[in-house]
Amino acid sequence: MPLFSENIALAMSDDEFCDLRDVIYEYCGLFFEPDKKYLLEKRLSRRVSELQLETFRDYALYLRYDIKRDEEMAKVADNLTTNETYFFRENYQLKAFSEEIITEIAARKREKVLRIWSAGCSTGEEPYSIAMLVLEMRKKGLLKGWQVDILGSDISHRVLGVARKGVYGKASFRGVDEQWMKYFIDEGDRKRLADEPKSMVTFSHVNLLDPMKVELLGRMDVIFCRNVIIYFDTKAKKRVMETFYGMLDDEGYLMLGHSESLMNITTQFTLKHFKNDMVYQKPLRHAVKEPAL
Repeated sequence: MPLFSENIALAMSDDEFCDLRDVIYEYCGLFFEPDKKYLLEKRLSRRVSELQLETFRDYALYLRYDIKRDEEMAKVADNLTTNETYFFRENYQLKAFSEEIITEIAARKREKVLRIWSAGCSTGEEPYSIAMLVLEMRKKGLLKGWQVDILGSDISHRVLGVARKGVYGKASFRGVDEQWMKYFIDEGDRKRLADEPKSMVTFSHVNLLDPMKVELLGRMDVIFCRNVIIYFDTKAKKRVMETFYGMLDDEGYLMLGHSESLMNITTQFTLKHFKNDMVYQKPLRHAVKEPAL
């Protein structure tokens, strides 16, 4: 039986907070200052109860050593982060992507393959927005004959389950232009994404701080990571940006949220100005010439 009601938070000591904070940070980069102790206490009490553990110290040990730690860590991340998203969020950046960036990439790439990664995709609105934009580009004659791979990833199994179903309520359509509703089918008071854009996106469970798993995703032309690194401290941000830099092809693009920047994080990317937005780009690395004999 649970040791306490789910409506009553189990008390967390300062030492227990430090233990939990550290193991969460080591696993996925989420960092919590001491003033967030109450947040962890309130949001994780239910998990301690459901696992029939007695203290948060027991929970920290479970997260560190149990065979199901990966599964549980996904639930922790889900409880401690906000999965706030909707279709065509930060539309000015998406206009830069569809009207300027893709045209530039298509003009210089020899191989007609475009790979796009939505890192921290939450419930799927972002990668599906990208898919609809690609479909509209094809109608205008761009990307015809191209293989376009769109990957959405998140650390939360729950939000990935929602994304794979592709069924959304009103909150996901705030401010969405009527032209995009042709890609949805009414299901009562909700809307289901049509098969064509839905089939263009593949979803995967990925921890951005797990280099072995991330490496399996392969090279990318564009990486969207919007409103994700706000949960990381500087050290974790640097690790993630180093990973993104290694995964992007030369002259590939990194799309961050409007409130995020790489200031004091890395100087490896350049800031490129487009008509619709400013976007980070991986510079072209020129081949080193062999010394003359």
